[in-house]
Amino acid sequence: MLALIVRASIKYRLVVIVIALILVGFGIHAAQQLSVDAFPDVTNVQVQVATEVMGRSPEEIERLVTVPLEISMTGLPGLVEMRSLNKVGLSIITLVFTDETDVFFARQLVMERLLKLTSMLPSGITPVLGQVSTGLGRYINTLLNIQMTESAHFP
Repeated sequence: MLALIVRASIKYRLVVIVIALILVGFGIHAAQQLSVDAFPDVTNVQVQVATEVMGRSPEEIERLVTVPLEISMTGLPGLVEMRSLNKVGLSIITLVFTDETDVFFARQLVMERLLKLTSMLPSGITPVLGQVSTGLGRYINTLLNIQMTESAHFP
């Protein structure tokens, strides 16, 4: 089989050269279209909803706050995944959208749902949207904070 391919390549070397040049042309075109970034952001589109509920256990927070929020967020366009975390006095829901979804559009959709639901939650409980940030942004922010703290202590 391999000998047949080699013989055909030698016999039709002009065709092989033309195909190779076409492939090189496609490769050069693809390399020119490639976006190059010093710190490429490969994280997905996320929107976080945080709710502070003082004096409640994680089970109560889940029943009174997290589950109604999760139910209201189901069916959002482009929603891929929904994760939640309940701690004493805190509920955090992370909504993950498709990569094609604009982060500000996703935040707008979530905010619209939050405004509808806020009146149905217990009094004094107001969910808020988290910052527009990515995993890479959090890393750089932490790195900068550490460097500034160290330089403040050591002149």
